[in-house]
Amino acid sequence: MINEDILNGARTAFIDEHISSSPDFKPKLLFNSPNTKVRNELIDNLRNCDEFIISTAFITLGGIVPLLEEFKNLESRNIKGKILTTDYLNFTEPKALEKLQSFKNIEVKMFTTESEGFHTKGYIFKKGDNYSAIVGSSNLTEAALVKNKEWNVGFTTTKDGEIINNLLNEFNQLWDKSKELSDILPAYEKLYNDNLNFKQLRKTTEELKKKNITDLVPNSMQEQFLTNIRNLIKSDEKRAILVSATGTGKTYASAFAVKDFNPKRFLFIVHREQIAKQSINAYKNVIKDKTFGLLTGNKKDFNADYIFATIQTLSKDDIYTKFEKDEFDYIIIDEVHKAGALSYQKIFEYFKPKFYLGMTASPERTDGFDIYELFDHNIAHEIRLQEALEEDLLCPFHYFGIHDVKFDDEEINDDFRDFNYLASNKRVDYLLEKSEFYGYSGDRIKALVFCSRKDEAKLLSQEFNKRGHPSVVLTGDDSQAKRLDAIDRLTNDDNPNKLEYIFTVDIFNEGVDIPEINQVLLVRPTESPIIFIQQLGRGLRKFKNKDFVVILDFIGNYKNNYMIPLALSGDRSYDKDKLRRYLMEGNKIIPGVSSINFDEVSKQKIYESINNTSFSRVALFKEKYNNLKFKLGKIPLLCDFYNNADFNPELILAHNQFPCYHLFLNKVEDDYLDTLSDDEINSLVFISQNLANGKRPHEILILKCLMANNCFDVDKISNLLFKMYGIEDDLKSIESAINILKLDFFVDKEKAKYGITTFFDENNRISNQFKNFISHDSYRKHLDDVLDYALLKYENVYLGQNEGVNLKLFEKYSRKDACRLLNWPHDDSSTMYGYRIKHGTCPIFVTYDKNEDISESTKYKDEFISKEAFSWMTRSKVKLESKEAQAIIKDKDLKIHMFVKKSDDEGRDFYYIGQATPVEWHQTTIKNDKGQILPIVNFKYSLHNIVGDELYDYFTKDFED
Repeated sequence: MINEDILNGARTAFIDEHISSSPDFKPKLLFNSPNTKVRNELIDNLRNCDEFIISTAFITLGGIVPLLEEFKNLESRNIKGKILTTDYLNFTEPKALEKLQSFKNIEVKMFTTESEGFHTKGYIFKKGDNYSAIVGSSNLTEAALVKNKEWNVGFTTTKDGEIINNLLNEFNQLWDKSKELSDILPAYEKLYNDNLNFKQLRKTTEELKKKNITDLVPNSMQEQFLTNIRNLIKSDEKRAILVSATGTGKTYASAFAVKDFNPKRFLFIVHREQIAKQSINAYKNVIKDKTFGLLTGNKKDFNADYIFATIQTLSKDDIYTKFEKDEFDYIIIDEVHKAGALSYQKIFEYFKPKFYLGMTASPERTDGFDIYELFDHNIAHEIRLQEALEEDLLCPFHYFGIHDVKFDDEEINDDFRDFNYLASNKRVDYLLEKSEFYGYSGDRIKALVFCSRKDEAKLLSQEFNKRGHPSVVLTGDDSQAKRLDAIDRLTNDDNPNKLEYIFTVDIFNEGVDIPEINQVLLVRPTESPIIFIQQLGRGLRKFKNKDFVVILDFIGNYKNNYMIPLALSGDRSYDKDKLRRYLMEGNKIIPGVSSINFDEVSKQKIYESINNTSFSRVALFKEKYNNLKFKLGKIPLLCDFYNNADFNPELILAHNQFPCYHLFLNKVEDDYLDTLSDDEINSLVFISQNLANGKRPHEILILKCLMANNCFDVDKISNLLFKMYGIEDDLKSIESAINILKLDFFVDKEKAKYGITTFFDENNRISNQFKNFISHDSYRKHLDDVLDYALLKYENVYLGQNEGVNLKLFEKYSRKDACRLLNWPHDDSSTMYGYRIKHGTCPIFVTYDKNEDISESTKYKDEFISKEAFSWMTRSKVKLESKEAQAIIKDKDLKIHMFVKKSDDEGRDFYYIGQATPVEWHQTTIKNDKGQILPIVNFKYSLHNIVGDELYDYFTKDFED
């Protein structure tokens, strides 16, 4: 079977790309692009191998760090590995070799290039009697595995294949000629450092020459911002807001804008003196012909051309009134999300500049204050974390979600208050161990540690100091002088009293610029996605000789753990399935060279938090609705939520109070005055509850044709489906859609909810009722919105049918969805239970981790045998000769569809795994609650589509400690 899979894969790769074959066995070109990374293939192979060999000319720490979690797991499983590298060009980093050498299961050697060159790039993985390999141009470096233009070929072979044996023989010859790392590393490290010092000296000299010749130039974000703000000013706008992720260069962007505007006098408002000083330095690098001054508690430079003031000082009545109301031509408010405070409002009311600019990384607020209105809803530019990573504006980060320690089986949680435990020897040793293991970029560690409470921070700092790791604690209680001294000790390599760690509680979340930070430890529960990103952002500023920053998140049993994937993904939809997906696949889809890693225990805690948290809360709906309303300056529609990648409005529609958006607006929006009749509302409820999810476009196109032409015909709908979405010959689905719109699909109880809703008559002409509805502007607005939303959802999520059905592989569907999308004439979901054979189809629904309290006779042993095979049991009391078992065995036209969910905690929806074919079956037994032995049939299915590694692991792993 394996041999045939390999042969079929080779036929597809080398003979005809249209030949169907398993992706796991098909030779393929591996390269880096926005959607693919060579590193992902490397990780997949490491996770599934029994032994591995790596031979690359160059190895860097940046290439190693994203793989540390994989190497650690391999070590725990005692999977042996050999890694061979070279001293060629003195490029391979000694710190990377030392890290690899620290793993007990990995042997490392170095090939010296005194007499011959060495430029191999190969990765070999043994799995049983077979091998997979990646051979090409990618070294074990961050850039080669993620960013550079690299060509590699990945392939699978049996142990008897010629090419794998040639590779192994060549590797073994090189390995035997190479030197033990312990014998050569000290001498090599000296050569490496000498070479590095020379390179850095030359680089510094070139930078100085360049700096003397050219001025600073804007980056991509700043260029776009400058273009937009010039257009706003030309349009006579007086205010604008810049929304830009931490580390992307907001301050420099504003300096370029101010230079462009050239105000006679200028005011820059911040919330801390330290930030004011940093901002002055940035402006001086851009603007050379003005005087600069501070207006703070310690300095009062009233007469400078450009004044940088703290809000605490400026907002005092005897300070701001010293200036005329039109004294400043241009005013900038940094961290403008704070502008709802009275101190800021006094400034806005008093000063009347020619232009106001607000800047923030996080404009969303929970107090109902409209920041956008302050700036006339003019967004000069918006760039969030994900876009900033794509644009390479930030230092790459490697995030590791690590489970926190346990004390006598008690986990650290939201209610944990015993500071003696939190700073115990066990926990301190654990924090230091992880800090050292995951490492940092640079010659020494420069870390920020965010804690929950001051007492905890002080105790941890004391214990770090006792262990020879210099640290201090900084809180809001400390003076500006103490903060500056601590930062200098942390970042200044020439300071004789160097620090390794600064512990902090309520400062450094925002504003403070410490680009030298190379490690961030989050030793606290996640309070909000905004604060999480602010703290993460402390390490995201680029700095010379800093290749990456390591983020260590120590995850306890916290109820807000769901916020971690919410923050990292940048997804504001609060869609639980998206959060689960990101937890599974985030490392593969994060832009740029950054990486995201969770240990299995932390992953489980986050899954539990997602499952246990309710996003169906009216208070949350209002908060997210208001944030979007403030941003847009108008009442948002459903499509506005989607187009702005904001809160998932289907959560609102799923709430029993708001089965259509009109009812929600009636409840929460004072300015919404539309009225609809009960029948109109019932019609919108029907569409919102059944079609808004966008899982099929057929019904939507029928309704749009009715609205445009007062009628529809099947041929026209068929042509539209092909023209718009490439869907061919789908008459059964069109008939099903007609059946849905006639309400014949629904059970009587559900029909009653929709009243007398009718859309067309027996001749497919628009009904008088629907014609009257769409003549009403308010109804028409809501109808257009919900239909357009449904098509947006379909086009972006569900487009791409599988095997001729209306089901997208690995998306989620309910039993009712399956009945509808498999074109059943009636909704039989209430009696479907685990499976149902009907209308030439057999949808099978499997809950993988079954509840313990269900009856014994339903504890079926349903499980994946592999990523392309599934073992499944019928209901009890079924024998091989039973009608339904025989239908599955003998009916070759029966379409069997597999749906799987992890547990009931996920709700009603199941992942669609695709179609399946029975390949083996036998009768066995199961006991009921009384101990009686009942017959049952066990089928082995061959899945038509291979389940991806992440989803497969999600289903099959227990995530135990």
